[in-house]
Amino acid sequence: MTKQELFENIKRKKSFLCVGLDTDVNKIPEHLFDESDDAMFEFNKAIIDATADLCVAYKPNLAFYESIGLEGWDVLERTVNYIREKYPDQFIVADAKRGDIGNTSAMYARTFFGNMEFDSVTVAPYMGEDSVSPFLTYEGKWVTLLALTSNKGAYDFQFIRDEEGGEFLFQKVLKTSLKWGNDENMMYVVGATKAEMLTDVRAIVPNHFLLVPGVGAQGGSLEEVAKYGLNDTCGILVNSSRQIIYASSEADYATAARTEAQKVQEEMEKLLSQKGLI
Repeated sequence: MTKQELFENIKRKKSFLCVGLDTDVNKIPEHLFDESDDAMFEFNKAIIDATADLCVAYKPNLAFYESIGLEGWDVLERTVNYIREKYPDQFIVADAKRGDIGNTSAMYARTFFGNMEFDSVTVAPYMGEDSVSPFLTYEGKWVTLLALTSNKGAYDFQFIRDEEGGEFLFQKVLKTSLKWGNDENMMYVVGATKAEMLTDVRAIVPNHFLLVPGVGAQGGSLEEVAKYGLNDTCGILVNSSRQIIYASSEADYATAARTEAQKVQEEMEKLLSQKGLI
């Protein structure tokens, strides 16, 4: 998917919502296990069908699938195929946080872009250019590079200052990675709980898309993210996982998920309108 195609979807749906498919078998409504031998996949399908017209992206977090072995990988692949076949306009991110020496990264890239139909994969920048560049060899695919995360441990390394230039490490990551890709094949993870730092991020990458987790259950403010992060092509995908997919643990879980997604979409519509993007 191209940047322009993503922006067109955002304008058409009046939404920049990414729904995180962090499907935990311990949180799936219990009645699904009584009704089906394929409860995890049935849960994903119901959530997708309930929210597809309200969002522009889905982001399965691979940990929730890998944790149950081959069955989880099977569910992941079928989930991606289901989205691709039924809702082909959706942008699909593999939240895998990969990144290794070049030949290993090439195998990771083949996994998600060659064998599975993801649009993007989250990649850790710590090992440098040769660990990221194999992902950038696939036309029409994106690297979503970790830049400024929303977790408490972000302060352990990401805010270390360069004694000479005074830059934070996350700023160094942004500036250095500009040499690797461009705003047509690279976007950045910037946590919503660091919304005030988006001004510093935008000073370096004004035209790139940002994938922003942390809105909702983690306490990030959508209004603050939009205030500091929106650009002329929207430029942000805001991910919400738990708030939407676990809105109910009862038989109405899909309806509840839709209700929560619609609340977010309606707020996004207002923010896009205020920016003059729709």
